[in-house]
Amino acid sequence: MSAVLAPKPRTDIPNAQLAAAGLRAFGRIAQAWGLSVDEQLRLLGQPPRSTFFAWRKQPEKAALPRDTLERLSNLLGIYKSLQILLPDPAAADAWVRQPNGAAPFGGGTALARMLAGNVSDLNLVRRYLDGVRGGGWA
Repeated sequence: MSAVLAPKPRTDIPNAQLAAAGLRAFGRIAQAWGLSVDEQLRLLGQPPRSTFFAWRKQPEKAALPRDTLERLSNLLGIYKSLQILLPDPAAADAWVRQPNGAAPFGGGTALARMLAGNVSDLNLVRRYLDGVRGGGWA
């Protein structure tokens, strides 16, 4: 009996392709969540407005810092988890703005937590949702 090996992560995709794909996906998420430009800037780590608009205009030419790539990764993970947990797209998109009594949110919204400004806040929301997906709705 042979052992089943997990697929190796792809390492041949250039950062520019990852950045472009991440920015395009983020644009769709921002629209679905009804994010203002200021909210988008904060979620991406406060890049200069001109830089942000250049990224939106030509994502394939964006040279994103590692922090921004990490933020995009967390945001995409949050979005994916919500789509799995709440199969109704409208409910999944609305969740980020609804008050939540779970410990990480303290009655506030997930979006407020994400907008606190630190990449760790995004990671916390992502880990919370991953935990819920693993079996416990808090």
